[in-house]
Amino acid sequence: MDIDSFVEKIEKIKMPIRLLIFGGTILLLVGLFVFLFFLPQNDEISKTREEISGLEQKLNMAKIKTRNLKKLIEQEAKVSAQFAEALKQLPDKKEIPNLLTTITQLGKDSNLEFRLFSPQQERKEEFYMEIPVAMEVSGNYHNVGIFFDKVGRMDRIVNILNVSMRPEKPLSTNLITRCDAMTFRFETPSEPQKVAPKEAKK
Repeated sequence: MDIDSFVEKIEKIKMPIRLLIFGGTILLLVGLFVFLFFLPQNDEISKTREEISGLEQKLNMAKIKTRNLKKLIEQEAKVSAQFAEALKQLPDKKEIPNLLTTITQLGKDSNLEFRLFSPQQERKEEFYMEIPVAMEVSGNYHNVGIFFDKVGRMDRIVNILNVSMRPEKPLSTNLITRCDAMTFRFETPSEPQKVAPKEAKK
């Protein structure tokens, strides 16, 4: 069949039928395109969108964890700094003699006479040691107040406890003051446990 005869046959087909054939052909091509190209691509697009959504959720969770991690690191650094500052206020074992010497010197500088200065046996707490020192000094009320104030201003922690006063002689302004000075130190893991247990609180 030559081209001319084919064209003549087409020309003999009525216009509405031609339009139907043309439209059917277009629909067929569109259907083939949708079936062969669009639907597979649409499935891939849906899968890709789901993967992107999952990755976005993971990314958001990672960002939240990162923010929390930064906060934890900042908090750890803050606590470490506070702990280091606390360490400065608690002497270690080798510093205790110098600390006790400093306390006696503060008493002398406050015009007090030491009648008793007796470090007691250490008492173990959870992670530190209590070091009580029994003291008895002679001096007027004003000088005792100055001494206590100087002890309170020391860089190291020293608490004055169990204070009692009595006149050295009847009607005398000179007082005999008894008290306990309590200082502390951190316990080293390697040191032997030869300390007095802390008395139970009543």
